[in-house]
Amino acid sequence: MEPKEAFKTIREALSARQVFGEPVARDDVTMIPAATVIGAGGGGGGSRRSGKGDSEAPEPDTGTGMGLGVIAWPSGAFEISKDRVTWRPTLDVARILFAALGVILALGMGILATRRHS
Repeated sequence: MEPKEAFKTIREALSARQVFGEPVARDDVTMIPAATVIGAGGGGGGSRRSGKGDSEAPEPDTGTGMGLGVIAWPSGAFEISKDRVTWRPTLDVARILFAALGVILALGMGILATRRHS
């Protein structure tokens, strides 16, 4: 894949279309779902000789590379009713539990560290 095409793919993967979903309308209320999307990407290239010995080599050294990382999770939704817009955050129980587990582990390690020094 050419670098220009690779970066186009990365741009599309991290676009606003990935953050905001299609509006859903019922009665007089429209909901626009939203997500938090974080990502990064990069590319590479090549075709440089390695400089190791045989200058009569039929093909020059080549190389390519590309990477893309994306993480996303639901954030909430915008509720639009009449002349009012309200943000409705998503309650992500798994993230709350992981955060609580992290705090518990950190406290436990702190307690163990202070007991060993006593």
